[in-house]
Order: sequence, then C-alpha cells, then structure tokens
Amino acid sequence: MNMRWLGLLLFVPQLSWAVGEANSAAQLDWATTFGSLIFVLAFILLLAWLLKRMRFPTMTNQKGLNIVRQLPVGTKERIVIVQAGEEQFLVGVTSQSIQLISKLETPLSEQELEPAPFANQLTQLLKKNAK
Repeated sequence: MNMRWLGLLLFVPQLSWAVGEANSAAQLDWATTFGSLIFVLAFILLLAWLLKRMRFPTMTNQKGLNIVRQLPVGTKERIVIVQAGEEQFLVGVTSQSIQLISKLETPLSEQELEPAPFANQLTQLLKKNAK
C-alpha cells in the first residue's frame, strides 16, 4: 500500500508540471496571435498614412486639368496653382471651400515647374535650421 501512495506522490508533480506547461503554451499562443494582430493592424494604418501623404495620381481621367504647384499655409489650408489647358490659376484651398485668388497673367515656365533636386532642398532646410 505504501508503494501505491509513493507512486501516486511521484506522479502528481509530473502531472502538475505538464498542466502548467500546457497553460504556458496556451498563453504563449494567445500572446503570439494577439501580437501578430496588432502588428498587421499597425502595418495597414502605416500604409494608409503613406498613401495619403504621397498623393498618388488618381485613376480618373483628368485631361487638361493639372495641379502645378501647391504650398501649405496651415494644417488644412494651401495655395495651389492649377493649370486648365493653357491658363494657370492661383487658388486657395481649405477644408470647407475652394476660392479663386487670381488668374496668372504669365503662366509659370517649364524651368520654374521642375522640382528642385533633393540635395538642394536638404541644404536649404539645414541652413534654415542652423539660423
């Protein structure tokens, strides 16, 4: 009879260790699943933010109408030069309205329209911050 109790006492710690290991594995699976879900959601939000910031051209047909330049003047306000055919217009854009400021007498030339190289923009930004 003593051997039976001794065998049972030897088996109980092994059983509790196996149950503890199973609980630990289940918790690890839940943590991994939840962490993966958070990562995927954050990645989707990052891609949405990037697409919004990069301003990819729209898929609709907009022949004859083009945004030449835009200058942000606030968080949601900007001044935009719009080209319609051969004419260019200076337009103010806010979140609530779009207002025509004026028609440009002399449209911007092709040289003025070319964006500055990144190196020039970075140099100007560093000089601005150095002051």
